[in-house]
Amino acid sequence: MDEFFTEKDIKQINSRGISLEAVFSQIGIFKKGFPFTELLRPCTIGDGIEVIRNGDLEILSRVYSRAAFEGRAMKFVPASGVASRMFKLLLSFDNSKDCQDMEYISAKAKEGVPDFKGLFQFLNGIKKFAFYEDLKSVMSRDGLDIDTQLSMGRYNEILEYLLTAKGLDYANLPKGLIKFHRYPDHTRSPFEEHLAESAYIRDRYNISRIHFTISPEHDELVRDYMRRAQARFEASEIKYEISFSIQKPSTDTIAVDMENKPLRNGDGVLLFRPGGHGALLENLNELNGDIVFITNIDNVVPDRLKDYVYKMAIGGYLIELQEEIFGYVERLSNRDFDKSLLEEIYEFAGRKLSIIPPHTIKRGGMDEMANFLYSKLNRPLRICGMVESIGEPGGGPFWVVQQGSPGDEQHDKTLSIQIVESPQVDMGLPEQRAIWESSTHFSPVNMVCGVRDYLGRPFDLRRFVDPNTGFISIKSRDGSELKALELPGLWNGGMANWNTVLVEVPLSTFNPVKTVFDLLQKEHQD
Repeated sequence: MDEFFTEKDIKQINSRGISLEAVFSQIGIFKKGFPFTELLRPCTIGDGIEVIRNGDLEILSRVYSRAAFEGRAMKFVPASGVASRMFKLLLSFDNSKDCQDMEYISAKAKEGVPDFKGLFQFLNGIKKFAFYEDLKSVMSRDGLDIDTQLSMGRYNEILEYLLTAKGLDYANLPKGLIKFHRYPDHTRSPFEEHLAESAYIRDRYNISRIHFTISPEHDELVRDYMRRAQARFEASEIKYEISFSIQKPSTDTIAVDMENKPLRNGDGVLLFRPGGHGALLENLNELNGDIVFITNIDNVVPDRLKDYVYKMAIGGYLIELQEEIFGYVERLSNRDFDKSLLEEIYEFAGRKLSIIPPHTIKRGGMDEMANFLYSKLNRPLRICGMVESIGEPGGGPFWVVQQGSPGDEQHDKTLSIQIVESPQVDMGLPEQRAIWESSTHFSPVNMVCGVRDYLGRPFDLRRFVDPNTGFISIKSRDGSELKALELPGLWNGGMANWNTVLVEVPLSTFNPVKTVFDLLQKEHQD
């Protein structure tokens, strides 16, 4: 028996659908780390990032609309995250004496203390939040008047009723259930806004298909909520096919201490943690979709700002590009090519898909070149809507030296464009840091994926992951630090061996709610 694990441990590991070898592999990664991604240069307009001309927006939208009409489109929304991060600052003040005197809070805010500036902003704008009436009601249920509590400086009680099970319990709910927007006669959560904006994916029967990933602890709560929401929204002409899935336990990763030894809960059971967004690739894979839009649960706006033009345009962009790819792949598959066609496909791969092979490929024989092109083109395709960087934390698009996929080692060193997160970059190297800081665009805001091949068969998306693109994060638990393993992300390493095209979209398409204070921005106000 290994020194790490008992017979009971092994049964626990196997019950999660994880092999013992996989756990040892994860511990090995903790010990040696992931290799850094080598950045060559940022993707910029004209060098990896395309721009759709205004005259093409309507044409591409019509191309997409025909495919949606045929029932090919759906939306995939990762929605398993809890809202605790959204309320992190407010949670730090819950039950704090520093949260009992508005003069003190105001003075600290004027001094520029970030936490107090946030708290002051929240209390000053509390009546502007869509959840204000619910908070007022739940306090009134217990004989408390929120206006009186505000005037008397009893802010702790207000935070308690907002964040804990004593009231709305917002810190423990999925972010998708938090009231984001207020309308004249109702309020909406992100779940409801995703229903409201789904007109662009409806088919000839006015059916919109949406898939949400949710957490197991909120499964029943979310399903019940969405049944009621669907009934309300289906009073209009759109009908919905809503489906759900839960992040698989088999995608969880073992947690270790700072000496890379497996951690345990108080009862001695091994501690596993969700493997991050990359774990949702399994959920996406099992959908067997065709054209799939992927968007975050919190990037929603009220009806007055809803605009589907760019979503539909990048959908049309994907379809047109997919048709070209399928035509080439079919001819390569049937060995129906000559040197002239191979040259044409080679030029297409570089110009349209930003695939820059090593020079040795072009100098090889026709069969070698055909096999290479077939392997590169016969892959899932994604079109990523990119906005200009505005200083938000997160990844960005870069040209990198791609190390090839398993079984494709002879074609290493292909240049490609990738979405890269900061932990993947060796910031200790001045040159790499300089390239990172020169990035002009932000991680995808909207993404549309083509996940079927030229014969209409679903790709096995697990074959196109770069396993070397995860990262290790440091978390806190019971006052102690631990190491957590993030699987290759859904946006980046999980799709590293897809064909990727970046298209600039307006900043107006990017309105995420990462903290409760974002809801006070004009885009989220009524």
